[in-house]
Amino acid sequence: MTSTRNIPIYRDPAVILIDQLKEIYIDGELDQVETSNWFAKIARKDYAVGLNLTGNSVDDPDQNFYENYICDSNRNYTKYCNRELDKLIDQQSMETDQEKRKHLVWQIDSKLQEDVVRPILYHMRQGTCWRPELKGLNLQVNSIYNGWRMEDVWLDR
Repeated sequence: MTSTRNIPIYRDPAVILIDQLKEIYIDGELDQVETSNWFAKIARKDYAVGLNLTGNSVDDPDQNFYENYICDSNRNYTKYCNRELDKLIDQQSMETDQEKRKHLVWQIDSKLQEDVVRPILYHMRQGTCWRPELKGLNLQVNSIYNGWRMEDVWLDR
């Protein structure tokens, strides 16, 4: 049974997952959970497979690692805990040399994958669209969510 929220952005990947599992002879069913019940179900660990989305609003490893993987995070739904990995996460966060930090992030990511902690099925890409009449909008390079202060934006018609 694959449980997920009963909205398309959750349900569609769950259906794809169930279909892909059939390729390795694992039959599955979809358990569609109303949004108001979803996080309580996750907190109770009331699922065999739970498909959840994780949105990162900033393109920086800290936001993802601290929110989803450290031992004491409330959003670490699987309750995976590795204190040594927590130390590596702290270390990468404080590292000022970008190449050293990248190497630490790769180490952390490799360990999470080896331990099969919340396996990532896909990465969704999003973009921002606007019309030529829209002036003053400065799009950010590291996030689609940053820079949405509209006091400097106007329509030139």
